[in-house]
Amino acid sequence: MIEVKNLTKFYGNYAAIEGVTFTVPKGRIIGFLGPNGAGKTTTMKIITGFLTPSSGDVKVCGYDVMKQDMEVKKRIGYLPEIPPLYNEMTVISYLDFTAKIKGLKNAKKRKERLEEVLTLCTITDVKNKLTSQLSKGYKQRVGLAQALIHDPEVLIFDEPTIGLDPKQILETRKLIKSLGGQRTIILSTHILPEVAQTCDRVVIINKGKIVAEDSPENLSSSLKGAKRTHLQIRGPRNDIETQLKTIDGINKITYETSQDGINNFLVESVSKNEIQEQIAATVVRNNWGLVELHPITISLEDIFLKLTTSEKEAANG
Repeated sequence: MIEVKNLTKFYGNYAAIEGVTFTVPKGRIIGFLGPNGAGKTTTMKIITGFLTPSSGDVKVCGYDVMKQDMEVKKRIGYLPEIPPLYNEMTVISYLDFTAKIKGLKNAKKRKERLEEVLTLCTITDVKNKLTSQLSKGYKQRVGLAQALIHDPEVLIFDEPTIGLDPKQILETRKLIKSLGGQRTIILSTHILPEVAQTCDRVVIINKGKIVAEDSPENLSSSLKGAKRTHLQIRGPRNDIETQLKTIDGINKITYETSQDGINNFLVESVSKNEIQEQIAATVVRNNWGLVELHPITISLEDIFLKLTTSEKEAANG
C-alpha cells in the first residue's frame, strides 16, 4: 500500500532524510520511531504530498505521490502533530466542512459518516463547541476524526495520543488497533509501549536514515546476542568481580550498589551459551551467597536507545 524508495530531502546542504526506503503492506500498522530531528515528520509530509522530496519515489495505493497527488490525497487520512483545526468553527461544522472538501458530497451519507466518527472518536458531547474552546485532548480527537472522515484506505498519524489523559490514550490505542486490517497505518510516536501494543512492525530512523525495520519481536531477538543478567551476591565485591570476569562470554560487568554486604551487578554477555549456571557454580565454589540471579528482557526501549545512541553519547551519559 505504501512504497518508499531512496527518499532524500535536502534543506540547503543539510539532508533531513537520505536514502530512506521501506514498504507498508495492506492492513498493517507500522510504528515509525526516531529521536527528535531524525526525519520522521519530513518523511510523513512527503508521503502525504505536503512536501516535495529532493529525490526518490513514493507510491500510495499504486499512485505516484509526485505525479498523482490528488489521487493519493483521496486515499490518505493525515493527523499531523498539531491538529489542523479552525478556531472559529464548531466541531460539527468543521468536520462537515472537511467531509465536503474530501469528497463526501451526498448530504445524507455525509451526515451518517459524521455521526460515525463523532461516536468513534468519543467527541459527540462537544460537537457544538468551538474548536478554540476545546481542551488539548479533545482537539487531538477532533483531529483524529478529520483524518477518518472520508474513510481512507491509508492513515498517517503523527503523535496521535499527545495531550490525552491515560484513559483517552487507552481508548485511542484501541481505536487505532481496531482500524488495522481494514486500513494501512503509519504511526509515529515517542511512547514506545504504544508501538509494542499497537504495531505489527517497527521502522526506526536516526539522523535521516533507516537503522532498523522488523517486528518488535524480531528486533528483540536480533539483539539477544547482548544478554543482560542482574545479580545480587553476598561477598567481597572485588573478588566477585575478578571471578566473574573469568567466565567465558561475559564482556561487561557493571557494579550498581551494595547494602548489608549484598552487591548488585549488571552483567552483559555475548555468548550463545547460557551463563547463569556458570555464575551460580562460581558463587558456590567461593562460598559466597547467591541472593538473586535473573535475566533482563530486552525491551523496545532498549532496542531504540541502542540503535539511536552513539557510543560517544552513551559514554557522556
